[in-house]
Amino acid sequence: MVNSPHRVTLAWTGASGMPYGVRLMEQLLMAGVHVYLLVTSAGRVVAKQEMGLELPSRPAELAALLRERWADLPGTLEVFGRDEWFAPVASGSNPADAMVVCPCTMGCLAAIAQGMSENLIERAADVSIKEGRKLVLVPREAPFSVLHLENMLRLARMGVVMLPPNPGFYHQPKTIDDLVDFVVARILDQIHVPHQLMPRWSESV
Repeated sequence: MVNSPHRVTLAWTGASGMPYGVRLMEQLLMAGVHVYLLVTSAGRVVAKQEMGLELPSRPAELAALLRERWADLPGTLEVFGRDEWFAPVASGSNPADAMVVCPCTMGCLAAIAQGMSENLIERAADVSIKEGRKLVLVPREAPFSVLHLENMLRLARMGVVMLPPNPGFYHQPKTIDDLVDFVVARILDQIHVPHQLMPRWSESV
């Protein structure tokens, strides 16, 4: 049996799909995970546009806001800026157990595929790959171009999980939240974090 990770790096970038990222954060904290959160400036713009969330640019202020939002959950949270190179996730000597980029822009995906490591998100992903830790990217784009597909194939060959947010309908969703939970459940399954978001296939048919 695979042990549940106790430290997960979560990155929110500027692709559409912030409800997935926010719900994922909530579920990680609910499971008692220690979360390292990394947010791009475009990610903050998308959070405001899609969810009305005003995310401060200063990591300490953002951490305080999110800790207050989920104060009753057992998990813990640290937030780091894009250039905080002394963050734990920047070094292979202290990597998180898993990393998820959700939502993931195609620009971020391409940079990870090329090993750019020009900011903390790219560096943390590079560390995850080189240390053999689970890395899940949730790319929100349609349609995929040949370039997108080639970058995804390059990463998949390295063991990175490509998990586009494509909800199923066999659980008969009634709300948008049901669709979001379907995708978040699949992400949590990939990093072996327990959840009760929806019935398993054999339990739902």
